[in-house]
Amino acid sequence: MVIGMIGENCSGKSTLAASIRDALGAEIISGRDYLRMARSEAEAKRMFREKLAGAVSGRNIIYVISEPDQTELLPEGAVRILVSADLDTIKARFRARMHGSLPAPVERMLESKHGMFDGDHYDYRYDGVHGDAGALCEQLRKRC
Repeated sequence: MVIGMIGENCSGKSTLAASIRDALGAEIISGRDYLRMARSEAEAKRMFREKLAGAVSGRNIIYVISEPDQTELLPEGAVRILVSADLDTIKARFRARMHGSLPAPVERMLESKHGMFDGDHYDYRYDGVHGDAGALCEQLRKRC
């Protein structure tokens, strides 16, 4: 199974991905990590698409996505999960990630990107603040 873990920065994607990995057994690939697969970006994308397509009915891969263009790499049949959090939580998490500082340009960027994935279709929507990872893992286990 291929799981697209989609959401804004600091929404809880990586935490949820780790829970799913531990529950189902899965490889986690984040963002543009696939670029390590080849020397050229075009070749790396091709290889990554093939890897994901082969995993739709095979071993579990979680692809953690935080940029809209990355969703294009998900193959037909991938499970799409939107992970979301309120803007104040995202800012607080980002501030912690930046050792207590949230520069104004970064704050404006977070504000402008908030909700950027909301309009798409998803198989599951997960609250990255109050969601029950165990319950979602059980639903995914039933899909396997």
